[in-house]
Parts: sequence; C-alpha cells; structure tokens
Amino acid sequence: MKIEEFDKVLLKSGEKAYIADVLKAGIAYVVDIDKDDGTIETEIIEAKDIIEVIKKRD
Repeated sequence: MKIEEFDKVLLKSGEKAYIADVLKAGIAYVVDIDKDDGTIETEIIEAKDIIEVIKKRD
C-alpha cells in the first residue's frame, strides 16, 4: 500500500488520521490523529498500525 503525505488513513485503533510526514516509506509516519473529543494528537506510528488509505491527498 502506497501512503503519501496528506493522505487520510484508518488506523487499527479505529481512529482516522492524516499523514503529516513520511519518515520512511512503508515503515514509519508522523500522523495527526482526530480524537473523539475534537482534539488532534500528533504521533509517530508504524505502517502496521494502518489498515487502509481512506482518501488520497487532494
């Protein structure tokens, strides 16, 4: 699965996130996660934490 900066993805946690930066393609990403309380949390995740790309960048 090809994941690029600004793609919207679905995480295994059930949360949706935007790719803020590709640290190493296919391995690690910085993501902005939309939390249920309306906040956004920035985390570094691994590719295995992503289920699918919901929307490619515009």
